[in-house]
Amino acid sequence: MHDRTARPEAGANPLQSVRIDVWLDVACLFRTRSEAQRAAKGGKVEINGQRAKPHREIRPGDEIRITRGNGVTQVVAVTALAERHLPKADARALYDDRTPPPTREEREFRMLLRRAGRAPAPDKQQRRQLRRLKGRT
Repeated sequence: MHDRTARPEAGANPLQSVRIDVWLDVACLFRTRSEAQRAAKGGKVEINGQRAKPHREIRPGDEIRITRGNGVTQVVAVTALAERHLPKADARALYDDRTPPPTREEREFRMLLRRAGRAPAPDKQQRRQLRRLKGRT
């Protein structure tokens, strides 16, 4: 069987580079490869300060910035390569997370967003009132 990771014990032919969309999926930074492709196409992924396309090749030592929702930016450094799925614990060994801790203002902003998302759903009477206000019957 062929080991597809760039570990010293991997054998004579370790990987030199891997597509960013494949690596992001294997490293469990995105749920699926297509989700990683969408993020790269949408400009949410940068490699060494440059916007990355899904087919862009990465190498150990590259720094990847991923823009997540609500302005959160995750920063990781590539430590190893793999193009096939690994157990989640091994997948975490593929990168070094260098995301800075959030500032006090960022934490407060996130708390506000969480609280806003917990608003109770309108009941039947409130839905009718909303429809009337919007001009629907």
